[in-house]
Amino acid sequence: MSSRAAAKTKSTDQQADRPARLLAWYDRHRRRLPWRAEAGERADPYRVWLSEIMLQQTTVRAVGPYFEKFLSRWPDVTALGRASLDDVLRMWAGLGYYSRARNLHACAVAVLSEHGGAFPDTEDGLRALPGIGPYTAAAIAAIAFDRRTMPVDGNIERVVSRLFAIEEALPQAKPLIKEMAATLLGPSRAGDSAQALMDLGATICTPKKPACALCPLNDDCAARVRGDQETFPRKAPKKSGALRRGAAFVVTRGSELLVRSRPAKGLLGGMTEVPGSQWLADQPEAAALAQAPELKGVTRWQRKTGVVTHVFTHFPLELVVYTASVAPRTRAPDGMRWVPVATLDGEAFPNVMRKAIAHGLDL
Repeated sequence: MSSRAAAKTKSTDQQADRPARLLAWYDRHRRRLPWRAEAGERADPYRVWLSEIMLQQTTVRAVGPYFEKFLSRWPDVTALGRASLDDVLRMWAGLGYYSRARNLHACAVAVLSEHGGAFPDTEDGLRALPGIGPYTAAAIAAIAFDRRTMPVDGNIERVVSRLFAIEEALPQAKPLIKEMAATLLGPSRAGDSAQALMDLGATICTPKKPACALCPLNDDCAARVRGDQETFPRKAPKKSGALRRGAAFVVTRGSELLVRSRPAKGLLGGMTEVPGSQWLADQPEAAALAQAPELKGVTRWQRKTGVVTHVFTHFPLELVVYTASVAPRTRAPDGMRWVPVATLDGEAFPNVMRKAIAHGLDL
């Protein structure tokens, strides 16, 4: 019997009370999160949306402080829609995956200009907004508007793949996992059902050493019966990108640092950086150094010992850092600017640039 057929048989023949058991567990053990409404309260679509965008590829622990900062600065989507992209990028700096910040701002602008500051309350309406894909649309629709739909994040993938022992590997298994996840929806409280599965995956059905004895669905979990629950979900081998190399040039003018903004589109789009070379596989150091900015009075660059390393989603990176100091009245090259070193925390530097600057300035 195929994985799909076996999963369907289990879902139709047994466990009709799973949604009720799941909600009963959630009512007792739900996590308290800054963006989550209290029991019986209606969720704020803005908070749900903001948290879902921030939580993409990022942990709850890392997101918490950023969520609070954003909410304090921009308490609703109208305020965020009126903010500048530069301010949003500065506030986002350090959270990574910076296209999310650009999409966040574009979405807020669209909600303000096209919907009068109110989020659409359907999946289709939400998906039409910038930066909102199928999962995020389903999550907002379920949690904020109680639409009967089941979003499937990494935690839910893990719970469902174990519950039904889905043998197909990710990402090919995603449609089947989504189909089976929908069987865990009861006739009401769709948002709570989704958050219950998320909490179950985050606290009980963890990637390693799941606490199966505490799980409300443990009696009929197919993987637990087999004893191989830690092997789910099945995953295809990851392909790692080739190592790329480049150079970063840390230039000071007294107490100021030379910086520029990256192009609006592409990797780290719109973020602030120190001048640098291209990031290329097998790039010789001499070729990277040849891309240094031309500055009056700089005839020699000082190479810092060691390299700065950073890992992006699709490739690892090594940067050699070169430093130089220029005279007080030296003009910045076209497209660059001087900023006070004392205010660097307020700049929209991605983490890789903060590493390079710290290495160059011996911070």
